[in-house]
Amino acid sequence: IHWLQVNGGELRGSKIKYSHSNKGCGVYSSNDASDGILLVVPLELAITPMRVLQDPLLGSECRASFNEGEVDDRFLMNLFLTVERLRKNSSWKPYLDMLPTTFGNPLWFTDDELLELRGTTLYRATELQKKTLLNLYNGKVKDLVKKLLTLDGGSERELSFEDFLWANSVFWTRALSIPLPHSFVFPQIHEEQNGCLSIEKSSEASTDRNSSNEIINGKDVKECEVTGNDVEVAENISVQNDIVCVEGLVPGIDFCNHDLKAAATWEVDATGSVTGVPSSMYLLSAVQSPFKIEKEISISYGNKGNEELLYLYGFVIDNNPDDYLMVHYPVEAIENIPFSDSKSQLLEAQKAEMRCLLPKSLLDGGFFPVGFPKDKGNDDMEVARTCNYSWSGQRKTPSYVNKLVFPEDFLTTLRTIAMREDELFHVSSLLEELVGTEGERQPTDVEVRAAVWEACGDSGALQLLVDLLHVKMTDLEEYSGTVDCDTTLLEKAYITDCPEELKGDGNEIPGTGRVRMSRNKWSSIVYRRGQKQLTRLFLKEAEHALQLSLSEQEDNGLQNHS
Repeated sequence: IHWLQVNGGELRGSKIKYSHSNKGCGVYSSNDASDGILLVVPLELAITPMRVLQDPLLGSECRASFNEGEVDDRFLMNLFLTVERLRKNSSWKPYLDMLPTTFGNPLWFTDDELLELRGTTLYRATELQKKTLLNLYNGKVKDLVKKLLTLDGGSERELSFEDFLWANSVFWTRALSIPLPHSFVFPQIHEEQNGCLSIEKSSEASTDRNSSNEIINGKDVKECEVTGNDVEVAENISVQNDIVCVEGLVPGIDFCNHDLKAAATWEVDATGSVTGVPSSMYLLSAVQSPFKIEKEISISYGNKGNEELLYLYGFVIDNNPDDYLMVHYPVEAIENIPFSDSKSQLLEAQKAEMRCLLPKSLLDGGFFPVGFPKDKGNDDMEVARTCNYSWSGQRKTPSYVNKLVFPEDFLTTLRTIAMREDELFHVSSLLEELVGTEGERQPTDVEVRAAVWEACGDSGALQLLVDLLHVKMTDLEEYSGTVDCDTTLLEKAYITDCPEELKGDGNEIPGTGRVRMSRNKWSSIVYRRGQKQLTRLFLKEAEHALQLSLSEQEDNGLQNHS
């Protein structure tokens, strides 16, 4: 805390202290801040790619590699954290010593704990990520860190892969997307031999841990968001009104833990007009009444499902209202379907989505509502879906269209994949009517989708979707049983954070019916149970939609025949 204050941080209505073994440190109220400003940190203290490139020790080694595209901004920050953790007399030691030494994400699971994730998306993703990080460590990080530490006079101890794994986890659990003026983000770095080096090749993405919009110099800056697709995080840079979202760690602010009902938000004060500290980040109360003394002050990391929360942050929320199911069609499987070349061309022409995220909230707009809040984007989806039914009028709009919870983009992909030979010929004929036999122009993606709908309808796509969901459910249940099995395990669970208590064959607590389990195992069961529940619910929706589609298709066929 003294280190933070010496470096310009101001604890105005808060303090930082140890929270819990599964949280580490947290931010707590200490007194009534009349203006609602609880904590102020100058952004000069933030760990960003610019800081690393200008660092006296790391900068010269990193600039050339960064300029050549051999390393990215995230690598720079992970390298910085690894070096500073081992560096003798590091000026960052007081801050780093307050950070967790282990984490709850699957990269830190024991072998037995990781087995609890078999059949889920996270199991394979964790194996791949750990392999990637190990290759990066052995191929690039290890020698570079040792070289830098030798130049600095040695290290506190021997470097290990766990040090790099620790740095990676620190980054992913604590990085914020900081909206900054363009001139602050992209200074010109002058090199003695090569003139000046622009950092504008950087691709700072954002890790949204604050859902509010920020007002910087009177300009509205929307937070960049990380999207969890197959637990991948998209890299992008957001520039708006000369404001750039940059990933970085802000000591002090980053001790705020997550809650669905955030008690505070963080904002940037570029001019100092709010806090009196120019170019600073501050924690602002989001509640009307004063905090009780010693109450933990939480922020929101965003509306994230348990898959993303566990993968990135190492925790889950039981009955998470923001949970989602990811469904995808394997790209490699397209090679083995009939007429794969023609279908691949159609998929490319319509900019096909090979995967989709199904938020739990979609179910409330379906055939079998389960009481979740309706997704705000659902009405837009309905408009986008119905506007496709206008090719020739031969295929009627389905009666169930406004109850169909599945994204139209993904359904049109499945229609194309499931297409029969006669339907493929029909699509080709419809598109020829548009572009002419000489191919005077190329059909748009909207026109291709409309032609596919006209030729195929919904039944083929819905049957394929049902098959995909059945496969997903089979994978989920193969190693851990049904939802009821997971529920029984959770009801009996006694969570312990003491590894010694879990040693030995039996973990039952005599006379209680409770069973000791680690928090990591508990998190895995909560996550996989949620995936099974959502798969079952969306499968029910898909099967009902398929029945309706086949019934209406049969009725239309009889009418046309008569």
